[in-house]
Amino acid sequence: MNDKANRSDDYFAYQVRRFQTLMEEVVQCCETRAAHLSKKFRLPDAELRCLMLFRDDKYLTVKGIALKMDVAKSRVTKIIAGLLEKGLVARIDDPADGRIKLISLTPKGRAMCDEIAAFIATLHEMILQELDPEDRKQVLMVLERLRASMEAVKQRMF
Repeated sequence: MNDKANRSDDYFAYQVRRFQTLMEEVVQCCETRAAHLSKKFRLPDAELRCLMLFRDDKYLTVKGIALKMDVAKSRVTKIIAGLLEKGLVARIDDPADGRIKLISLTPKGRAMCDEIAAFIATLHEMILQELDPEDRKQVLMVLERLRASMEAVKQRMF
């Protein structure tokens, strides 16, 4: 009985190591993709990520961007300055509160955001096309469970 438990513990330890390795490889792949996107679209990663926040929101505040990007407002101010300089965003007064500045995409910024989103969608399509339909279904199901597990652990740990 003890031998069976030891084998089970050994196998679980193997699974933990394998999971860690795979997660590190996925993160590395995502970081490589982010670097490629930055180079392709000639935007620093932080500016690119900030720009993509506007896919779902017409206007954002510096505070809202800071929360979504999980960075300090001072960092967002620098990111926005870079996007303003490139003509990708505009700063306007909030009609409800003149003390607050709203950030929105310019037409040039909207076009770039759409181009980046289309490129990312094509990339994801290509990845999924590498899998047969049943594998795609399984991958998506397992990723959803993994995300839920990660959120549950995050709630307990942080």
